[in-house]
Amino acid sequence: MIANREDYQKMTAEEYLEWESKQEFRHEYIDGEILAMTGVSLPHNDIALNFYRALYPHLRQRGCRVNVSDAKVQARKNSRYFYPDLVISFDPDDLKARDLIQNPKVIVEVISPSTATYDRTKKLKYYRQIPSLQEYVLVDSEEITVEVYRRGEGKMWLYYVYEAGEAIALASIEFECAIELLYEGVSFEQELEAD
Repeated sequence: MIANREDYQKMTAEEYLEWESKQEFRHEYIDGEILAMTGVSLPHNDIALNFYRALYPHLRQRGCRVNVSDAKVQARKNSRYFYPDLVISFDPDDLKARDLIQNPKVIVEVISPSTATYDRTKKLKYYRQIPSLQEYVLVDSEEITVEVYRRGEGKMWLYYVYEAGEAIALASIEFECAIELLYEGVSFEQELEAD
């Protein structure tokens, strides 16, 4: 999740990278603007971890890197840096990187009502510009729904939506799993406050 950007002054990418390395909390950077990352809900966190657990056995022997939430992705050199919920890279430079991922193959964002529009519009626009990115995955934290944007020919991106009872497919990494695995242990009912 992102917080209000009014509290931060514009800075260059170099200033951001130096400043960010000393911060207690994470901040994304878009064309000079700083966006503070806020905490996430327990369902959001559970979904991200479930996705990682489902992917790990499939990917561990394939020579790739899979990171969750605290891995910074450089979407465009010196202008955009993000912290997706999950990122997968097969790039040799990314495999030995210590600070950020530059050539992701798959990016996953767990969406909530407060981030859904931003993740489906602006983030989709920014992520599509990453040459190595093959799939952008949006996992809803409020209902069993997964959206996959898959790179097609030229500038075309194909859109797939998966719902309860279906198996999601990530073609770029030859991965398939029942959608319910991503939502294991996740409750969609609102907690009632005690009087």
